[in-house]
Amino acid sequence: RSNAGETMAWSESVDTVLADKEGLAAFRTFLKSEFSEENVEFWLACEDFKKTKSSTKIASKARKIYSDFIQADAPKEINIDFHTKNDISENISEPTLSCFDAAQRSIYSLMAKDSFPRFLRSEVYKELVKKHQDTNQKRWLPFL
Repeated sequence: RSNAGETMAWSESVDTVLADKEGLAAFRTFLKSEFSEENVEFWLACEDFKKTKSSTKIASKARKIYSDFIQADAPKEINIDFHTKNDISENISEPTLSCFDAAQRSIYSLMAKDSFPRFLRSEVYKELVKKHQDTNQKRWLPFL
């Protein structure tokens, strides 16, 4: 696909944005402007965490995610319900690769239903689409 095609494809779902390097960067910029970049940072940390193989790394990465995003007054505290937060707190001493799944689903849903539609209406997104359309026209119409 062309860059313009990719940019347009982002509007199909939050997944296409999260899977694309430039899309992810633009989405993060947008979330920063809304003071909610902790959501995508948490989601990415969980994606990385689920790929962890070593049991010692699982424990240390889980503690880091917990202290960065979950515990009360965490520097990048995410907005999740009490039960999910409580379950994680109770199981963090013996974490499994799925210990953040419920929280990750909740944050993903929040991004998909709330932040993502606003992102598609944002100047950040519109500028990117325009930039890619301009680049595409230059490539296909070199005589202009």
